[in-house]
Amino acid sequence: GPSAWALLRLMRPRQWIKNGLVLAAPAAAGVLDQGEYLASALVVAASFCLAASGTYCLNDAADAEADRSHPTKRHRPVACGQVSVRQARALGVTLLVLGVGLGAATGSWEASAITALYVVLTTAYTLWLKHVPVVDIAMITAFFVIRAVAGVVGTDVPLSDWYLIVASFGALFIVAGKRTTELRLEDAVDHRAALAGYTPGFLLYVRSVASGVALLAYCLWAFEKAHLSESSVPWFQLSIVPFVLIILRYALILETEEHRGPEEIVLEDRQLQVLGLLWAAVFACGVYLGHAPPLVS
Repeated sequence: GPSAWALLRLMRPRQWIKNGLVLAAPAAAGVLDQGEYLASALVVAASFCLAASGTYCLNDAADAEADRSHPTKRHRPVACGQVSVRQARALGVTLLVLGVGLGAATGSWEASAITALYVVLTTAYTLWLKHVPVVDIAMITAFFVIRAVAGVVGTDVPLSDWYLIVASFGALFIVAGKRTTELRLEDAVDHRAALAGYTPGFLLYVRSVASGVALLAYCLWAFEKAHLSESSVPWFQLSIVPFVLIILRYALILETEEHRGPEEIVLEDRQLQVLGLLWAAVFACGVYLGHAPPLVS
């Protein structure tokens, strides 16, 4: 049978970094220092990791033929023959069932329901919607937003409109960037049919709109949270600076580097990591030192 390493690679653990978004809402609400909230959020994040890995297994099984002619995807376990299509499908279904089941461990049916919604939408994406221009980037954006909302569902903290707007348009900015780098590949359309519907100019427009809305919404969210804070230090207003720099740094990388995807950029770019830590530290000071009420808003 396939090696444990091949199966682990098939599950794409590097992609689990995206599921950190599940912790974003309870972190912003200032409840992660309470054991019950932290445990619920971690269980929901784990359920998304399992479900996401399950969809990757099914996706790779479905795309094995196309992946074999791709410069990097041909090394994926199914494409290079380390794992059979049948084995990938079996593992995928098992992980999906475990992911949805684990959501129930929070004691909230909504947590299982939102994981199940994620599974249904990713399956529809794999089978059909990823081939439709514009719809494909809207769907991947929706996957990010579902993760961002899942943390709210799992921990029962109130949801802010501004938080939702920042999550939605921030995700759209990242997804449009991913399509931008994919479009630069030779024979890009052979590997992803939807790319035939895009031009670099259109994707630049999407990135510009998305980043503009995300930046404005973040500023409004930060000032709204600042009004609820009791701290004499303007932590939330200060957090705007590293947030803006993160957006600008990511935009610069997309313009100056050829083929790195979002995960590689986040895991490899030191400047972005430092800015991310700085933003998280300043924002956390606002939440936990400012004694704002436990609201995401």
